[in-house]
Amino acid sequence: MSAPALWVAKTGLDAQQMRMSVTSNNLANVNTTGFKRDRAVFEDLVYQNYKQVGAANNQDDEIPTGLNVGTGVRVAATEKHHSQGNLLQTDNALDLAIKGRGFFQILQSDGTMAYTRAGDFTLNSNGEVVTPNGKPLEPGIVVPEGAKSITVGQDGTVSAQLAGQAEPVQLGNIQLADFVNPSGLQPIGENLFVESGASGAPQLSQPGLNGVGAIQQGALESSNVNVVEELVNMIETQRSYEMNSKSISTTDQMLQYLNQNV
Repeated sequence: MSAPALWVAKTGLDAQQMRMSVTSNNLANVNTTGFKRDRAVFEDLVYQNYKQVGAANNQDDEIPTGLNVGTGVRVAATEKHHSQGNLLQTDNALDLAIKGRGFFQILQSDGTMAYTRAGDFTLNSNGEVVTPNGKPLEPGIVVPEGAKSITVGQDGTVSAQLAGQAEPVQLGNIQLADFVNPSGLQPIGENLFVESGASGAPQLSQPGLNGVGAIQQGALESSNVNVVEELVNMIETQRSYEMNSKSISTTDQMLQYLNQNV
C-alpha cells in the first residue's frame, strides 16, 4: 500500500521543480524590456476509483462520497500574464512604449511576422528602424540620412525634421497588432512572440483605436515581474518540495519497517 505514495510524492517533486524553473525565469528577466511573467498551472492526475460515488450500498442506501485515491500532480501549462509593465522614461527618440493592448510587428528573416512589446528600436546602416537584433519594424520605416530629429505620435505617425526644410517630413505609420488571446502567443525568445492557433489571427489597427493602446515616444515598458511576489513563490515552492521529499522519506521508513518486522 505504500509503493503508490512514493510515485505520488515523486510527481509532486517534478511539479515543484518545474514551478521553480518558471519562477527563476521570471526573476532572470526582471530587467528585460517588455517581458511578461509566466505562471505555472497545476492539475491533478487521474484517480484510482476503489468505490464508485453514488453506488448502491444496499437496496435503500447509496454511497455518498465513494473511495477515490489520487495519483499525483503535474504542470498542465505555463500561462503568460500580459498585464501592463511600468513605463520608464529614456528620452531616446527610437524608444517606444505601448500604453495598453497591442504588439509591434517585426519582420523575421524567413519572411514571417513576429510580435513584441519591447520598443527599444535603433537604426541600421540603411536608416531602417530595427530591433537590437537587426530585425526590421513592420510596416518598414526608413529615416533619411541627416535627419535632425524623429517624432513618433501617439497614433503611430512617424515624421522627421530634415536639414534645410522648415516642415517635418512624414516617414510612415506604425501599426499595432492585437489578439483575442494574447496568452496563446508562442514565445520564441529575443522578446518575440509568434501567432498560434490559440492566439487567434492578428487584428491590425492604428494605435489608439479599436481598443489598441497609444504609443509613447521616449519610453520603454519594463518587465511586469513583481520581485517580491516571485520571491514569495520561490519560498512556497521550496517548502512544497521539502514536504514532498518528506513524504518520500516517511514512505521509505514505512516500507523499511515492514521489511524488518513482518
